Amino acid sequence: MITSYRPAAAGPSTRVLILYYSSYGHIEAMAHAEAEGAKQAGADVVVKRVPELVPEGVTIKSGYKLDQAAPIATVAELPDYDAIIIGTPTRFGNMAAQMKNFLDRTGGLWGQDKLVGKIGSVFTSSGSQHGGQESTILSAHVVLLHLGMLIVGLPYTFKGQLRMDEITGSSPYGASTLAEDGNGGDRRPSANELSAARFQGRHVAEVALALARGCRHLHRERDSRPLAPASPRSDASSRP
Repeated sequence: MITSYRPAAAGPSTRVLILYYSSYGHIEAMAHAEAEGAKQAGADVVVKRVPELVPEGVTIKSGYKLDQAAPIATVAELPDYDAIIIGTPTRFGNMAAQMKNFLDRTGGLWGQDKLVGKIGSVFTSSGSQHGGQESTILSAHVVLLHLGMLIVGLPYTFKGQLRMDEITGSSPYGASTLAEDGNGGDRRPSANELSAARFQGRHVAEVALALARGCRHLHRERDSRPLAPASPRSDASSRP
């Protein structure tokens, strides 16, 4: 039940984790924009990344962005947050193996219902306009739902996802960006895509804050409620 969820922060603040994997820095840039948005809502925000699985020699040869400042997250710390916003590039319409490997290690948390009632949200990137962005986000939602999390997307109150005057990522499922320029070159997240990420981060933090306040109220009300008197037990021996 949602009433079993207790906010991670004891005070009025909300703790939000931006958890991402990024090979070339596109998702890293979006992650920091998500963090900016969450901070605008007054949340305590932490940005961390999942461990790399590709051998170091291959990452260097492939030109991976290796100077990412975000520290490595641990599975054990996930219950410390009220909301977790996941960022992953798409790999054939699914999340990257690095992110899936990390989430596959949450079985212990799943078994103890440690993430039930927390907010989950996802953002992504792909090399092309039709590179599997929506299916990547939706397939990530499936994992979060198994963990008992409550899904928050990118509502149409962010009007930037309705733009037709430029090529842009983002959908009601979450913010997204395009990583290639169409000519084999690199494309950085656009101003509109970064705005989408900031909007999503703020929206998630606001929903998490509202949920935390509501749950605190429910717990106070339940804890102050007098215990109901025990029902009188009938004498089994008097039954016909």
